[in-house]
Amino acid sequence: MKKIDCDVHVRWKSTDELSPYLSEPWLTRLKQGYILYGHNGYPNPDGTYKMDSFPPDGASPGSDPFYTAQDLLDRYDIEKAILIGESSHLAVSNLANADWAAALSSAYNDWFINRWFSADNRYFGSIIVATQDPVKAAQEIERVGNHPQFVQVSLGSGSRLPYGNRYFYPIYEAAEKMKLPVAIHPFTDGAGIANPPSPAGYPTYYIEYHTLATTSMQTHLVSMICEGVFQKFPNLKLVLVEGGIGWLPPFLWRLDKNWKGLRREVPWVKQKPSEIVSKHVRLTTQPLDEPENRKHLHQLMDMMPSDDMLLFSSDYPHWDFDNPEKIFRHFSEKLREKIFYENAAKLYGF
Repeated sequence: MKKIDCDVHVRWKSTDELSPYLSEPWLTRLKQGYILYGHNGYPNPDGTYKMDSFPPDGASPGSDPFYTAQDLLDRYDIEKAILIGESSHLAVSNLANADWAAALSSAYNDWFINRWFSADNRYFGSIIVATQDPVKAAQEIERVGNHPQFVQVSLGSGSRLPYGNRYFYPIYEAAEKMKLPVAIHPFTDGAGIANPPSPAGYPTYYIEYHTLATTSMQTHLVSMICEGVFQKFPNLKLVLVEGGIGWLPPFLWRLDKNWKGLRREVPWVKQKPSEIVSKHVRLTTQPLDEPENRKHLHQLMDMMPSDDMLLFSSDYPHWDFDNPEKIFRHFSEKLREKIFYENAAKLYGF
């Protein structure tokens, strides 16, 4: 069965790899170790990576495009991989200095092109932008958005405003113009200038932080629906990456109910939120919610607004990697084909 993996994380062996793509004064800042996002204080006590993903030279997993191709694409017969940077890339929007953040995002995107896209034509990528300056972010989307291996725009979940706010409209306008979906990835909350990682503030343990990642995704999604982003940009698609899927049906039940009673407050929202989500929103499957009773997962899938919404993702090379040979084994062949390949192929125009 053909597969597209919609969440593969890559990084550098050293920040020196960014040097060719930075001019002064940013090059000196890089050499001085000036990439200061502010750590959110939630390291995984057992390590971030699965133990068999380290390249033979001992470098960080996801830092060698040739080994990643061998260990992931060849091993699991994956036809295409959508690359997303690590938190160190996505958290560029957590930097206080907007000009430095914009310079870094441009360097990251050029690094993607020269380090990863040139290594294997099965790699496709996500344009990293710094949201502190949406106009510059839009210019960056237009600068590299025509590259055939860039297939979406990537935002970290860490932000000082929900993403439905009109402040971010230049980003959506540029993404729609370039016919690129916008993806939101969690785990940049609580670092640098971003808001805390939960509505109640800062949890104590990594297990709490990791479990609560869905809350920021829900916040951004309800904001984009209620503030009319999809009415303003009717061709825009949104991808929620690595935020799970199990929360979506009851979330939409609640939002649909509230919309029926409160839609005078948001008259531009002409459809039920669940209908908007079915048309405009896609979710990657990792981390797949896996109840002990498999029937419950089947029931959950039946509750989704559409079977066009789910995109397979492995989250390689992280500790909670979803093995494509083991997940969805109990689902129909037709549904597996949609999740593993057809939905992503349609979204990204493959």
